Amino acid sequence: MANIIEITKDNFKTEVLDSSTPVLIDFWAAWCGPCRMVAPIVDQIATEMEGTIKVGKVNVDEVPSLAQTYSVMSIPTLILFKGNQQLMQIVGGQPKAAIIAKIKDALK
Repeated sequence: MANIIEITKDNFKTEVLDSSTPVLIDFWAAWCGPCRMVAPIVDQIATEMEGTIKVGKVNVDEVPSLAQTYSVMSIPTLILFKGNQQLMQIVGGQPKAAIIAKIKDALK
């Protein structure tokens, strides 16, 4: 299984903003049904795209400041970062193929 990083306010700068590799962040919460549906897809993407992107998860209940900073109003929300720049954002559940296509398109 791919390495999925738990993102906190303490490691966000190091793991995401300072990363030389693009980072896909999954903003989620334990009580969120659609988040639980997207979680295995995010895990599969982490495995399939290892080496191309890193994957991290932000629990919005534990780190609400990051959700606020990036205007996450609904979960699940996936944001692809490259350094300080947001390359794409997906709100809500989507099929794996659609998510991968959007990631690849954003990385062009």
